[in-house]
Parts: sequence; C-alpha cells; structure tokens
Amino acid sequence: MDTKSPLRSRLALLASAALAGLWMALGAPASVAQSTELTGNDPGLEYLAAEVERLAENARGTVGVAAYHLETGRGFTLNGDVRFPMASTYKVPIAVQILSMVDRGELSLYDMIELAEDDIYLTASAISDLLDDPGVQLSIHNLLELMLQISDNIATDVLFREAGGAAAITGRMADAGIEGIRVDRTTWALIANWLGRPDVTVEGGIHPDEFRKLLEAERTQEDLAANNRTFNADPRDTATPAAMASLLRKVWEGEVLSEESSRLLIDIMYRCRTGEARLKGALPPGTAVAHKTGTIGETTNDVGIIDLPGDAGHVVTVVYIRESKLEDNAAMEPVIAQIARAVHDYFVFNPRGNLGS
Repeated sequence: MDTKSPLRSRLALLASAALAGLWMALGAPASVAQSTELTGNDPGLEYLAAEVERLAENARGTVGVAAYHLETGRGFTLNGDVRFPMASTYKVPIAVQILSMVDRGELSLYDMIELAEDDIYLTASAISDLLDDPGVQLSIHNLLELMLQISDNIATDVLFREAGGAAAITGRMADAGIEGIRVDRTTWALIANWLGRPDVTVEGGIHPDEFRKLLEAERTQEDLAANNRTFNADPRDTATPAAMASLLRKVWEGEVLSEESSRLLIDIMYRCRTGEARLKGALPPGTAVAHKTGTIGETTNDVGIIDLPGDAGHVVTVVYIRESKLEDNAAMEPVIAQIARAVHDYFVFNPRGNLGS
C-alpha cells in the first residue's frame, strides 16, 4: 500500500485520480464533529490540542490524532475514538502477533518460509519487483524487515498467513486490552476490494494475472469516487487513533511482547524507509522516529514514537487522515508533519507538564 516501485507509482496514480474524482463528484469534504480529550494534569495541553485542531483543518478531510508522552502519561486525542482505515499501518498489529508467536515458541525468527507461485503478484513489493519466480525462501525475520521497512505487501500477506489470519491477529489485540483495532484482510484482498472487486477475499477469488489487469485497468473519476465512498464506509481493517497509540505504548513498555521482541520491533520501525515527509517531515534534522506509514485512496497515515532531545523523553504520535479532498496523498503529508512538529515542540519545551499551571 505504501509505494515507490513502478507498481507503487501506478497505485499512487490511482489514488490521485480517485481524489480528484471524489472532489469533483462531492465538493466539500464530509464533516465529522471534532472531539478532543486530554489526559494527565497539564493545563497546557489545551493549547496544544487547539493548535493541532487548527492544523488539521488543512487536510480538508477527517483527521485523527493521538499523542502521549511516554515518560509522564500526558497527552491528548483528536477524534481519538473515530475509526480510520489503517492502510499499511495495520502491519504493526500483524508484527505484534508474529512476535507474540515467537515469544510463545510457536515460530522462530529463523524459520524459512517458501513462497508459493500464488504468493507472488504485482504489488508494492521488492519480492515481485526482483524475484517473480517461485522458489523464493525468506526467514520470518527477513519478512518482518521487508514488511515494516519498505511496506512490502507480499511479505505482509505471507506473515498474515503465518500469524493465523484475521481472527488471530485481531484476537491478539483484544487479548492485549485493545478493542479499537481490527485486521481483516490481506493487502491482496484489501486493494482488490478498494478497486471495486468485493468478491476477492483472503481465501482468493482472483488470479495474479487478473489482479494485474485490475491494477492496470482504466477507470473513470466517477468509478474511483464510488470505490472510495465504499472503501471509506467499510469497518474492516480500521483502527481508532487512541487504540493504535495504546498498542505502540504497550510495545514500548514491554506489555505485549518480551523485552527482546519489543526491542526488535521498535528497532525495525526506527529504520522505516517510507514517509520521510510525514511524521519526520518537519522535525529537527536527525530526530529519530520509530514509525509505520499507510497510504490508500483518500487515506494518508503515519504512526510512531518520536525521540525527544536530552532527557525530554519520547512521544507516541498517531496521525490518520481520511476522506481528504486535497489533490493527492503527497499534499496531505505536510499536515502530518506540522502536527508532529507541534507535538514534538510542546513536549520538548514542557517535558514535565508545568506549562500553563
């Protein structure tokens, strides 16, 4: 779903056309009543939340934000309980389920998984870009690296299967006390559904050659707008900002994984290669961010943990944008960057919660 290979360019073009089509068809963005909630004894958070709400207006859509300072527990949400399409940020809960199985001894990071012929299809994937013949073997560890660093969709779909599928992944979230995240489909099925093939499921329904034709097919702006309306109303593969922030906090604090697995997941996310213009886009040069991006249709996301300088700590930052009427996903990225910078600066200058008291 996140992209820069030839297919990634095709998906980005489809998304841009869909945005243009929906803007022409519907005009002004649908409005969602804004809801802000503050956490912790910090009067200054009211000012931060107000600034983030102001910045969110630039998205011309619905924006969800959750930000929590890990060392003090202070934070806020904007539309924190509203569901948003996760796009490729759903790869974080998939990784948590895989590493939970490693912790329980059900999988090993060094288990070699052979990819079947049907596993390899045209999508945003280094595997399909470079290794389009059967016989490829990759370890669980390597698949995690591909899924989280470059948002590889084939690696994701293989790990989705190894994780036990939708019920097991969503069930792991519930076991962790997180009710606002649901994972339902492979990226294969999710993209096909978005492009107007509701018959495609996790179990199949489309051959790789047919999937290629689906991606390459010409579509009218009206068709793309209709596809987006259907996709945006679908509750599958969605999360609330508050739930995703809770998952990231629990990973950081070792509540859902062993210390070793928690550190591995965070380390891979620090090396994420997508979304340089999102959470990281307006931060001071060299700021470390462990994050995962997501992009599809009118949805542009980035979720992660921002390192603050000195002893100021770390801040979980989740930004979801849906139903944006901006011209393309790249135009949404500065909104994410500006929100992340506001959050970063607030907690740098006010690491202990004294501002406004």
